[in-house]
Amino acid sequence: MRIEDLAHRSGTSVRTVRAYQDKGLLPRPERRGRANLYSDVHLTRLHQIADLLARGYTLASIKELLDAWDTGRGLGGVLGLVTEAEGPWTDEEPARLSRADLDARFGSAPDEGAVAEALELGVLEPVDGDPDSFLVPSPQELAVAAELYAAGVPLTAISDHLRELRVQVEHIAARFLEFTTEHVFARYLDDPDHRTDAKAAEAASLVRRLRPLAQQTVDAELARAMRLFATREVRRHLATGERPKTRDETLVVALPAETIQAVQRLVGPDRTAEFIALATEREVQARHLDALTAHHHPVNDLDETP
Repeated sequence: MRIEDLAHRSGTSVRTVRAYQDKGLLPRPERRGRANLYSDVHLTRLHQIADLLARGYTLASIKELLDAWDTGRGLGGVLGLVTEAEGPWTDEEPARLSRADLDARFGSAPDEGAVAEALELGVLEPVDGDPDSFLVPSPQELAVAAELYAAGVPLTAISDHLRELRVQVEHIAARFLEFTTEHVFARYLDDPDHRTDAKAAEAASLVRRLRPLAQQTVDAELARAMRLFATREVRRHLATGERPKTRDETLVVALPAETIQAVQRLVGPDRTAEFIALATEREVQARHLDALTAHHHPVNDLDETP
């Protein structure tokens, strides 16, 4: 096809096609006489460039991607890998919410400051052309915020908690990606012999298989930790009559190195903190029981005097 036909079929302009060609993003056309003819290969490449631009890639980064992967073995596989990596990592579907519904969830009084903060955090997203509606990327996250607010937690505290939580979760996500990249994906990303459509498709399949593992691991560990700490706080509160301590009231105690090493040999380094906390709790409980029994002296029939 001629360049005009290529531009029309790809939804772009002749000027853009020539600019891409000058930047090395498009292969040179076939020369037949005085005409430059383009094929479906060029059309596919233009669609790929448009897709990557829509994903937020710059032309420079697209050029690097094409140079790294397009070595005569096709780009379909790597784009499939990119699609898998950038695709949704949850089955949750975004929802649309009116301002009236939002106010109903969080009280009838509008709070412009809270809405602005939610927009900044990405909990809400604006809808073009409709200032009275919002897009909710995660309805579950918004529902949690509504439940916390209904329980009496201020909106500012919820926002601060979310900011702190994101830092910790992003650290977990980064570590999981480092782990899987080191042990699984390094051979696909670093070895030129694996930069083929078949190998890229295999890597994309691995992304699909590994994608739920991060969520499942965090869910399991969060459930374990919540049970551990919730039980500990409730027991402390019931046993001592004290309210649970906040994070700012946590007391840091230095233990001898020999003690730490002995505990590590006993339960392993990953369980050291948990063991020390539980052992301390058990000792406190035992002393509390001793104190209770010390205040009560039952009469022993053998010791009774006439």
